[in-house]
Amino acid sequence: MASSATSRSASTPTSAATAARHAPWLAALALVALPCGAQTCGWSRVDHVVNYNASGMWNPNVYRSIVGGLSIAGLGGAIWEGSENRLGKTMWQGAEAEVIGGASAAVGKYIFTRARPNEGANPCLWFQGGSNYSFPSGEAAVAAALVTPYVLEYGSDQPAVYALLLLPLYVGVGRVKNQDHWQTDVLAGWAVGGLSGWLSHSLDTPITIQLLPHGVAVGLKAKF
Repeated sequence: MASSATSRSASTPTSAATAARHAPWLAALALVALPCGAQTCGWSRVDHVVNYNASGMWNPNVYRSIVGGLSIAGLGGAIWEGSENRLGKTMWQGAEAEVIGGASAAVGKYIFTRARPNEGANPCLWFQGGSNYSFPSGEAAVAAALVTPYVLEYGSDQPAVYALLLLPLYVGVGRVKNQDHWQTDVLAGWAVGGLSGWLSHSLDTPITIQLLPHGVAVGLKAKF
């Protein structure tokens, strides 16, 4: 019994020394494993980094110019047409939907503060604070909001109008290829934009028309 106790007491320091020698390696392994574990969270089943591409049609200036041009044309058309005809009313709805969608996406960015793909390549980095504004995609939201009222208004009469949905698709793919957004950021942006467009289209009288003088509802063309 005495020899057994002696053997156990002798082995204890040896075991402690062995653990102490391996502790730095175990700590290093844990540090490496943490980010690897984060990479395999539920979001990583959908989100992944794609090869960076910002050339040609994927240059942000290209799709931003297209969306900006259509936005200006829509607002200009709304002011010209007024809201007392079908086209003019839809144009006002599209312009308002853009504002609602963009503002809603901006609020979401400040709430979720998700890191972008080019800020760590980890889709699981949520609530990071600072300037991490990946979720949802504001540009995808605005593009979807812009076209939704037209699709809802004219889609059943003129199926070709559904081609307008290619705009938010194009913008969303561009944001992913630019590594500025994850796939789920874009999906959420489309949802925000679509809901904003639906809300705007569901109003009998556009909000802007309710706030501005009646002359805006009539439209500039009535004065010529």
